[in-house]
Amino acid sequence: MNVVLARIGKPHGLRGEVTVQLHTDDPETRFAVGAVVDTQAEPGSGVPRQLTVASTRVHRGIWLIRFEEVPDRTGAEGLRGTRLVLPEAAPQAEEDAYYEEDLVGLEVRDTTGARLGTVSGLEIGSAQDRLVLALDEGFTAWVPFVRRIVPTVAADHVVVDPPPGLFDLYREAGE
Repeated sequence: MNVVLARIGKPHGLRGEVTVQLHTDDPETRFAVGAVVDTQAEPGSGVPRQLTVASTRVHRGIWLIRFEEVPDRTGAEGLRGTRLVLPEAAPQAEEDAYYEEDLVGLEVRDTTGARLGTVSGLEIGSAQDRLVLALDEGFTAWVPFVRRIVPTVAADHVVVDPPPGLFDLYREAGE
């Protein structure tokens, strides 16, 4: 399984820059000018298997990357949704590191073992990451992905121990 470094978002400007949602804590190294990054895109999308970083910059807190293979906005639009990945042969990160594809679909349980729902996503934040939970009660909730609130990540489930009232905020918003 590949390790996702970033997901490409929308184009920015006319010269082929794209926004990226980072999934790495070392973007300066991973996306240094001249770095060749493997891609993961829908089959038949026309996205090259590798892209070469031509430039990077941060604009209003959002990372922008331009690739040598993408000369303009039209080409950049074709990259939307592409994942920038480390190949499978790359060494894995630290033991407590989890990636979205490892978590999505896992059952969510409370500390008593009762089923609450499933993990539907992982949002990378500047201060901390958040698990997105699709709860069986019919609403979505976000919980900080920290050991105190998510004490267990197993092969088939996660355990959440949210502070009192956290789910009530989302439950009430859905009504």
